[in-house]
Amino acid sequence: MRLLHTSDWHLGQSLHGQDRDYEHTCFLKWLLGRIVELRPDALLVAGDIFDTVNPPLRAQERLYEFIVSAHEQLPSLTIIMIAGNHDSGSRIELPAPLMRRLRAHALGRVQWLDDGTLDSERLLIPLTGKRGKPLGWCLALPFLRPAEVTGGERGDDYLAGIARVHRELIAAANAKRKRGQALVAISHAHLAGGSVSLDSERSLIIGSAEALPASLFDESIDYVALGHLHKPQRVNADFRLRYSGSPIPLSFSEVDYPHQVLQVDFDDKGKLVDVHALRVPRAVDLKRIGPAPLEEVIEQLQALPVPGLLEEEVHLPWLEVRILLDQPQPDLRQRIEAALLGKAARLVRIAAQYQGGLVAQEAAGVVFELEQMQPQALFTRAWQEQYGSEPDEQTLEDFAQLLQDVQLEDDQP
Repeated sequence: MRLLHTSDWHLGQSLHGQDRDYEHTCFLKWLLGRIVELRPDALLVAGDIFDTVNPPLRAQERLYEFIVSAHEQLPSLTIIMIAGNHDSGSRIELPAPLMRRLRAHALGRVQWLDDGTLDSERLLIPLTGKRGKPLGWCLALPFLRPAEVTGGERGDDYLAGIARVHRELIAAANAKRKRGQALVAISHAHLAGGSVSLDSERSLIIGSAEALPASLFDESIDYVALGHLHKPQRVNADFRLRYSGSPIPLSFSEVDYPHQVLQVDFDDKGKLVDVHALRVPRAVDLKRIGPAPLEEVIEQLQALPVPGLLEEEVHLPWLEVRILLDQPQPDLRQRIEAALLGKAARLVRIAAQYQGGLVAQEAAGVVFELEQMQPQALFTRAWQEQYGSEPDEQTLEDFAQLLQDVQLEDDQP
């Protein structure tokens, strides 16, 4: 059996206000080519399919056009998608009845039966080969929100609720499993031991819960296709636990990430034998200049190449400029734009750094780090400015719960 594992597409994302549709279109075209070439039995998309719970229409069109094209090119392909923390679980599931006709499955949330047990049946998807023979089972675990795993008889302990979902689903999968069939889990979560991107990943902290233990996936699970962390990696050096990473850099902090899709191969006994990285070609480059003094930055900008005769604007790299200043420069943006005139780059961000740290120059049109800060960091900064001290643990937990409540409201269709 062969699987392709990908995640964190973030369709509809913009980079400091600049549309990324061209880059996503190039990635999906490339992925379709790999499906035709490698003929996998299944494609696993481990969450954050869209960048927001209300994605633009064009982003939704890109997804469904891809699903139709993949089915036309390889009718035996099974596609399994789960909702991530950026997605609306209900929106992901809305077209599920239609997508099943294309062998595509979309799981957005967990549900419970009248007797209080997990509805495991809807989360277990057979992985069939090209002749229709079941080769394994996929355990689909969308991002688990507190409202789905706590409350009533389930109690109010979020981590205990998550552990129960994993325990019951794995037990149900092992009950279905026959000799020679692999068990593959697909999950959108931050597992302890994973390395987080500085800018891009929205925090999953709920109260004091920072990351989930990898022990949630016992040894009966042959492979865990993870999403949420944008840097491709193993978890705790475990060969089975993998983040595929995002297919394009979603912030300038991800410029050096090896963006990829994972090819996952099993033998005829259902055992994992190989995980191979397929590097995604970068349709548009991201460049960073600085941090450096203004005059040095100007020299580097003037040394940039000019566009080729046939080079379209959509191919030009995105540019971030970081400048070290000892005093405000009201004409900062004008000087930078003058140095970039006729150069092969599209300026999307300027950050000015002083001795005291990064500050805004709003009058000069300089973009500040504020939009890249996590909500908890913004709250802590505001608290310090208001009260002159760090917020205590209880205050931070109260804020985290309030933030989660707001995100749950945003998730409603």
